[in-house]
Amino acid sequence: MAQNQSDKQSVSIDLKHELERIKKLKRVTVVRRLITLSAVFCSALLQAFTIKAFVNPAGLLSSGFTGLAILIDRITSLFGFTFPTFIGMIALNVPVALICWKSINQRFVIFSMIQVFLSSTFLRLLDVQPVFNNIMLEVVFGGFLYGMSIALALKGGASTAGTDFISLMVSNKTGHSIWGLIFAGNCTVLCIFGWMFGWEAAAYSIIFQFISTKTIETFYHRYDRMTLQITTSKPQQVLNAYKQSYRHGSSCATIEGGYSGKTYWMITTVVSSYEVNDIVHLVRVQDEHAVVNVLRTEDFYGGFYRDPVC
Repeated sequence: MAQNQSDKQSVSIDLKHELERIKKLKRVTVVRRLITLSAVFCSALLQAFTIKAFVNPAGLLSSGFTGLAILIDRITSLFGFTFPTFIGMIALNVPVALICWKSINQRFVIFSMIQVFLSSTFLRLLDVQPVFNNIMLEVVFGGFLYGMSIALALKGGASTAGTDFISLMVSNKTGHSIWGLIFAGNCTVLCIFGWMFGWEAAAYSIIFQFISTKTIETFYHRYDRMTLQITTSKPQQVLNAYKQSYRHGSSCATIEGGYSGKTYWMITTVVSSYEVNDIVHLVRVQDEHAVVNVLRTEDFYGGFYRDPVC
């Protein structure tokens, strides 16, 4: 009888702990969504400002679908009518989003499209005067700010849509990257732009795109690898949660606490840098007393699973 009462009390305590854990997860999820939305908003505002203050005054062409929308706007203006860039951005991205909807993470698609709609709205509403009257300053500072706008969206868990959707869909379905084809597409757009509007403008646009790409690489380290050393007293719970969410391999060894003399387990795994914060949170939810040591991994030999952004 006493044993049954003890078991009921244990179940009650476990249920209470589980409910608290679920509530904590929900709160964290809401906070993360708000952070993503804030990043998307700032990204869209900065992108629209850069186009208005640097790209258009210097007659430059950005990469991706936004660059294609700018090119369509300039070509149509030669024939006496306009197809504004802010409309072109939506017209080009919406069909791609619908095509990719079932192939990539839908949350990622939604936030990325919010970025596109906000960018096009800001592009229509903002009244910005050119910051410089020097084309090289416009190219350098414009390229940096444009790269920052994309990096903000990526770090927030979204993107500026367009070619990101296409590349991720192909990657998820085939396991292969098509960035080479996307680069070729950008080169084709630049060639058309140079042929119609002058090769000097195309050359400045190449410099602009190079600077924006380097800025993205500087502030968004998606492909860096990190080693996590997780010391925990609940190895099975941590490993089960980890295996359900991630496909990276791991090893688990028994260790002894140098101060307490108690038995612990050390789980070691190598992950992409963009996954670190999520994994640390997952571990601390399972074991709030777990210790996680994060180390930068310079080289890694063997099969490394690289999860797509979405």
